[in-house]
Amino acid sequence: MNWKNLSIASLFAVLSLGAVAASAQDSVKSHSYMYGDHLDIAKVLSVNKALSSGCGVVEARMTYLDSLGKIQALDYSTIAQDCGEGS
Repeated sequence: MNWKNLSIASLFAVLSLGAVAASAQDSVKSHSYMYGDHLDIAKVLSVNKALSSGCGVVEARMTYLDSLGKIQALDYSTIAQDCGEGS
């Protein structure tokens, strides 16, 4: 197999894995973070925050792999990152 075919095959493999992870994220039941929770996070897959029109607390969801390779989702509150922009 030449380099061109190998690179194309690798690209399609990576893209298909990303699609599988994205579709699995939608079907994962999330849990809400409570202070003191033990989190088993091996790799963060994505972090999505609610849209905000300024400073304040917003809801966010982190999708991650635990140490067993299982996809988990965690809902938590965080501070908006766009404070002071556009002023």
